[in-house]
Amino acid sequence: GGGLQEGRQEGLAQGLQQGQRLLLVRQLRLRFRRLPRAVVARIEAAGPAELERWSERILTARTLAEVMVD
Repeated sequence: GGGLQEGRQEGLAQGLQQGQRLLLVRQLRLRFRRLPRAVVARIEAAGPAELERWSERILTARTLAEVMVD
């Protein structure tokens, strides 16, 4: 199989995810001011599904805890 092509696709997905993480952190900081290190660490370790869920919750949550709840 096209190893190079697959590698490029994976790299792209990783880059998009990293962009999503940065955006999420920025939005959370704008909304809730201080972000605990633990929250940033959770975002750094999160997969695409979690990132998407948290991004959506920013719009409705009143507190940081409401965004990050499992």
